[in-house]
Amino acid sequence: MSKDVVVLNNENWKREVAEAKGPVLVDFWAEWCPPCRMIAPSVEALAKTYAGRAKVAKLDIDESPEIANAFGVRSIPTLLVFRDGKVVDAQIGAVPQSAIARLIESHLEPEAASSAGA
Repeated sequence: MSKDVVVLNNENWKREVAEAKGPVLVDFWAEWCPPCRMIAPSVEALAKTYAGRAKVAKLDIDESPEIANAFGVRSIPTLLVFRDGKVVDAQIGAVPQSAIARLIESHLEPEAASSAGA
């Protein structure tokens, strides 16, 4: 797995997601899930693309079922976008990389765009 993807668990959830500054995309997945494995390369590529602007993380629901249950994850892959510890967007199912990119883009800070014209 890419060094740009944060692997989440019960011990680091609060620090990496609940207390994070900026948007955090969390991929809820499991090893036995073919659609999860199908989108994994896209998630890893986007982690590299958005490094420094958005955090991209993965949570194995078999290793941390309490967290998945707390956010009502019933189907995987489920992609949730968090801001200030709260879910602000969601995408369920295997989707193209472009759809995941749009999900992240819609929650990036506007100053990244405005500073380009300064």
